[in-house]
Amino acid sequence: MNRILILCTGNSCRSQMAEGWFRHIAGDRLEVYSAGVEAHGLNPRAVKVMGEIGIDISGQTSNLVDDYRDVDFHYVITVCDSARERCPWFPSNAEKIHHSFPDPADATGSEEEILDVFRSVRDHIGQYAEEFANSLSSS
Repeated sequence: MNRILILCTGNSCRSQMAEGWFRHIAGDRLEVYSAGVEAHGLNPRAVKVMGEIGIDISGQTSNLVDDYRDVDFHYVITVCDSARERCPWFPSNAEKIHHSFPDPADATGSEEEILDVFRSVRDHIGQYAEEFANSLSSS
């Protein structure tokens, strides 16, 4: 079974949504983890917008990349430029993949406008996760 680590700066939004998407799409075909170079805790808006589509990430935890130093990953995916820059080396033979998504935590405006940004990022991550998981199935 392929093991995937999804990295982001704070492991609160993008990497958490990606972890939820990958678990939802791939089920028991992938072992999915997420972490950050910092641990900011789960962003409540990320939990909310994922819940809107039936994916519950409220039980996920915000972890540091160091928590997984001894896990043998097949893929390490960075989902933000900052994580790629701050954590360019990971002690593993894993294939390193980078796909940056905008940080929804930077959104401003009314609550609904901010949630719309979270939804947009959620949907883009979902599309990416589906394409990635499908590419593993066909290889």
